[in-house]
Amino acid sequence: MKITKIETTPLKIPYKVPYHWAQGTVNHAQVILVSVHTDEGIVGYGESIGTPSADAIQAHLSLAAEQCIGHSPFENTRLLNNAYHALFQAFGTCSSPRYAGQVFAGLEMALWDVMGKACNRSVHELFGGALRDEIQYFGFPQGETAEQISAHAKQLSDEGCEVIYVKVGRGDTLDMAIVEQTRNAIGKHKRLRLDPNEKWNPLTAKRMMQKLQIFDIEFVEQPTDCESLSALAQVRATSPIAIAADQRAFTPYDVFDICREKAADLIVLGLHETGGIARFRETANIAKAAGINVCIHGLYESGITTAASNQAAATIANLDDGNQYMNHLLEWDIVESPDLVLKNGKLPVFDGPGLGFILDEDAVGRAKENYLRATH
Repeated sequence: MKITKIETTPLKIPYKVPYHWAQGTVNHAQVILVSVHTDEGIVGYGESIGTPSADAIQAHLSLAAEQCIGHSPFENTRLLNNAYHALFQAFGTCSSPRYAGQVFAGLEMALWDVMGKACNRSVHELFGGALRDEIQYFGFPQGETAEQISAHAKQLSDEGCEVIYVKVGRGDTLDMAIVEQTRNAIGKHKRLRLDPNEKWNPLTAKRMMQKLQIFDIEFVEQPTDCESLSALAQVRATSPIAIAADQRAFTPYDVFDICREKAADLIVLGLHETGGIARFRETANIAKAAGINVCIHGLYESGITTAASNQAAATIANLDDGNQYMNHLLEWDIVESPDLVLKNGKLPVFDGPGLGFILDEDAVGRAKENYLRATH
């Protein structure tokens, strides 16, 4: 089997409501659909996140595709290594593993989708099989005000989510209102997590941790600037609340450093940061060796990433029981099946061939038109 063509298509999928977080407001998911075609008629699909510039991501994907045409999709690892060397190392000007992960994630997903379909096996079976039958996700309430967030949190809690995760980092007064009202809405028995998204310095973090501990917070995710591992370790060393690393953890080297410096109690990882399924598993296994759980990270993505993350997560021994799920943000998805609506905060491990999903071609067409209207 040989790869004959790789297509990249920018898409824009609207959100139901604006997504508010510490760094701003987002109104849509922008992705690059990657389609890998073979001489046996099998087509695999993946997606790369198209922010901040879909044109830039698409241009780099096109260069990476040149390394793959004419080769077997079963050379996945070698092809991506060659692409990284050609794009980011060969000229000595740009060694960028984090950006490369964002570019290559969709291509890597699509190659695994082809391989699974060629074998008529789910991708998790190609890694030795699933360690669990279902993946548990946290409830992720949305809203601009504390009242809106807490009301949605109660709904998600009532629907069976055992873990509730809210964005903070929007100012002390609003943060405290969000946390207090959310805790009151979900009751004392549900687990509550917070994410300031790097907006606190160590002094702010120390002040906020002291105030927040009365609300029985499970952990605070990436409170400090991701560029400083020492700041994260400093906060964790004195915090009465557990600390999770997120934007600090992209590569296997990042995770090794976090574990060595004892900078986090949990590590949040995503396919778009690590560069795909295989690298995600490699990175998660480093955390496992240090006795640290990992939580699936979510970004501005479609059900394609949900399915790919589901396949990867099924094989991770140290997977946390509260993982990020972004599909509920979308006004509509580009995945036709399986059903991606959480049931009691859970999804089953998908057992279809490849990544286990069927693409909705009509929805892809709408998302393509949305992108074209926004950019022309």
